[in-house]
Amino acid sequence: MYIYQYKNWTNFKWDNEKLLLLLGNVRHLQGRLLGQMENLGFQLKEEALLTTLTLDVLKSSEIEGELLNKEQVRSSIARKLGLEVSGLVDSSRNVDGVVEMMLDATQNYMKPLAEERLFGWHAALFPTGYSGMYKIEVGKFRSGAMQVVSGAMGKEKVHYEAPKSEVVEAEMAAFLKWFNNGSQTDPVIKAAIAHLWFVTIHPFDDGNGRIARAIADMQLARSDGSPQRFYSMSNQILAERKKYYDVLEKTQHSDHDITAWLEWFLLCLERALLNSDEVLKAVLFKAKFWEQHGQTSFNERQRLMINKLLDGFEGKLSSSKWGKMTKTSSDTALRDIQDLISKGILRKEAQGGRSTNYELDTSFP
Repeated sequence: MYIYQYKNWTNFKWDNEKLLLLLGNVRHLQGRLLGQMENLGFQLKEEALLTTLTLDVLKSSEIEGELLNKEQVRSSIARKLGLEVSGLVDSSRNVDGVVEMMLDATQNYMKPLAEERLFGWHAALFPTGYSGMYKIEVGKFRSGAMQVVSGAMGKEKVHYEAPKSEVVEAEMAAFLKWFNNGSQTDPVIKAAIAHLWFVTIHPFDDGNGRIARAIADMQLARSDGSPQRFYSMSNQILAERKKYYDVLEKTQHSDHDITAWLEWFLLCLERALLNSDEVLKAVLFKAKFWEQHGQTSFNERQRLMINKLLDGFEGKLSSSKWGKMTKTSSDTALRDIQDLISKGILRKEAQGGRSTNYELDTSFP
């Protein structure tokens, strides 16, 4: 039996004893992180926010096997938040849609969650009305059966079969009523329950995982009492994807006891909060770099490429890539690079190989 086939299936129960210490740790880490961020200047906070939101959007899509362009995601977020960031690129409708959903969830976290809002999120995720090559029902609840399946054609394994479409509307009405009403449940525990409850109903033709994570992020913003996101739950879920799906599947095949799911969610959130130190380190490193080089002369191309490297450039940087990204000739690209090598900003990568690649020289004081 699936969890939703039990009578009053949403009367969830759990073992408080098992969760108390974990919840205390998470709440402490949340407070500590917000405190650290308050001590940063306005510009550094903006940079940390942009980095975290970019990570969250990229990783939530990657969990579903969809790889978005990092530069497009970062540019879309910066534009929508009105942040002054150099080197913005154009973003696709697809990227803008995912960004709009995530920003609406986290920046407008205190607004009620309603059917129409969810339909808007769903339509933003699928602006063409297609998921890959398949036409899907967009901006409304599904009208057909829904199975979560893996494996090659003819060897599919059914992991989960969602409630029948006839009951989706009523199930969602109950979910939204619970989500919008104040309750005695701790806000972090409520985020975990909201994620599980929504993804168990699986109300849409596609995009249920991403919307479930956006709802959890929205509730976590309520638990923080802030729209400013400095940790990424989706990044951590991606790192633990196998365990995420395993515990979800086990819980959906169990009765009302959701202790195992809540325990995993809290541990995952704890690790996400601890890993936020990496974001903070990167932001502080970037600020320190520009402070150190306040008097160094750079042209616009060099500034653009240094920022890309400081923001975590993916792949290898060659002179031909430099030329393409800055729209200049290979000679100009090489001159830009050699100038930065002479200033101690760039160095050749140690590996060598057929083509020369370059990286930031991180040994500055």
